Amino acid sequence: MYPLLFRVVLTRFDPEFAHHAAMVVIRVLGVPPFSWVTRAITSPSNEQQVEALGLTFDSPLGVAAGFDKNAVGVRGLAALGFGHVEVGTITAIAQEGNPKPRLFRLVLDRAVINRMGFNNAGADAAARRLEKLRRRRPKTVIGVNIGKSRVVEVEHATADYVASATRLAPLADYLAVNVSSPNTPGLRGLQAVETLAPLLRAVKAAAGSTPLLVKIAPDLPDEEIVAIARLAVSEGLDGIIAHNTTISREGLKTDADTVEAAGAGGLSGAPLRERAMEVLRVVRDAVPSEFCVISVGGVETAADVRERLDAGATLVQGYTAFLYRGPLWARQIDRGLRRGTARA
Repeated sequence: MYPLLFRVVLTRFDPEFAHHAAMVVIRVLGVPPFSWVTRAITSPSNEQQVEALGLTFDSPLGVAAGFDKNAVGVRGLAALGFGHVEVGTITAIAQEGNPKPRLFRLVLDRAVINRMGFNNAGADAAARRLEKLRRRRPKTVIGVNIGKSRVVEVEHATADYVASATRLAPLADYLAVNVSSPNTPGLRGLQAVETLAPLLRAVKAAAGSTPLLVKIAPDLPDEEIVAIARLAVSEGLDGIIAHNTTISREGLKTDADTVEAAGAGGLSGAPLRERAMEVLRVVRDAVPSEFCVISVGGVETAADVRERLDAGATLVQGYTAFLYRGPLWARQIDRGLRRGTARA
């Protein structure tokens, strides 16, 4: 039913409006008695649990950063069966993000282009929501993804990240440093090892005992990915998230004029599947077996999740497929993993 609803109704709406409408429904699903009913339908089976980062994840599949930027839908997403929710990207200073329109569907490719620009209400607002969530003890792992505030110059980025980490790390199950979004000027330049090393060192000190991960871009050459992976290990980080959206437009089925009209931004969805597997293997080969590697990009089916896990991913995240598959997507993945079947 959802594919029909998506084709006939949802595609007629602006993607960002549709996302906000969906978030309203998701928030309702997180409130009793709706959450009780939802969980009865979607809760992952115990056999899918994963132990990582000193935490128990009820499912290997989580929601990638970008879907719930302000930590408003965590309870609803947990009720829908996701094993963890990575909120954000959150910046120390609240910001509106880039001008609209800034979110575009490529339906033929089951993909999305976004140039949201870290639109969020800021670290203080997120912290207040996370404090409330902690009091309610949500049944899911909550990761917090932090990025650079747009108004902060690149040379002052470390202090900006530290401010977010200091405020949010005590409320997070893990913290992720985002230096790989293509939608904040100068951000990807922070991935250079000589710049990244002191930044990660400072954020780790601010994060204290909270597990710390770094999120990388797929557009880096493999040798730079290896260098960052080794840096993460040497600096005592707990994991790597591989990877963010891509600025590449290669191999798309959507006509070139439509893609060009969408403009700049990060591409996510099915076209990233191949590169995501490549990056996962590169990272896995460069880090110890116990090091947490979260694979993101082009994940849509239970077979995709199983392929990532078999290739060495500790956990898997998705976002774009949720838009195309609908609210029962996590349930579909869980059932597929249990059956051990291929594409569902």
